[in-house]
Amino acid sequence: MKNPKEFNSLSKRQKNILTYMDDYFAQHGYPPTIREIGLETGINSTSVVNYNLNKLVDAGFLERTDRVSRGMRLIKSLPNREKKSSSKTVQLTDASLHIQLYGQIVAGQPLPVYSDIIAQDTIEVTHFMLGHVDTTDAFALRVKGDSMIDALIADGDIVILRKQETANNGDMVAAWLPEREETTLKYFFREGERIRLQPANPQFAPIEVSASQCEVQGKVLSVIRPAR
Repeated sequence: MKNPKEFNSLSKRQKNILTYMDDYFAQHGYPPTIREIGLETGINSTSVVNYNLNKLVDAGFLERTDRVSRGMRLIKSLPNREKKSSSKTVQLTDASLHIQLYGQIVAGQPLPVYSDIIAQDTIEVTHFMLGHVDTTDAFALRVKGDSMIDALIADGDIVILRKQETANNGDMVAAWLPEREETTLKYFFREGERIRLQPANPQFAPIEVSASQCEVQGKVLSVIRPAR
């Protein structure tokens, strides 16, 4: 960065966000989500995270796009920080890839949408949206409902997921509830022998089931917001 005073003029919270993002990208090769930024910098509100990210855009440190959940990149280096080599290869190409779109997932009260697991279509994505997950390990679902609105996922958005059957606490997942024959998009939390599927909207109650009655189908990587 040509003028370190620009960094020094930022608030402590904004400096912490930039430092965390710089470290995260160095480790993973792609940026963190808004929720991850909040958790790691002690900000409880996604709207406060958004406010500070927009301030960093105005200050010329970030670029953002609202088409994907990880649509951020640093455009200025931070002063007095050693470059850390990423453990992952970062592919900067914008070339389009294709993954399977398997229909609808409910972000709200769950509905039986996995009765017929047949790909309805394919959609174009980029390496950036996948976080460098192979296309054979990724799939997409269209969101119905607003229970994840505070995570910036709205009705009609498309979520890109990595196929996996396990999850860590705080992961956003597509979860199949076999006893109910329902699927839902929620944050995953294991609490003893039970699973809590937490919405990101105070108007919706969490779903609590036994661990044997919750099957993780995939973890959310990014979100596409179609033009409306």
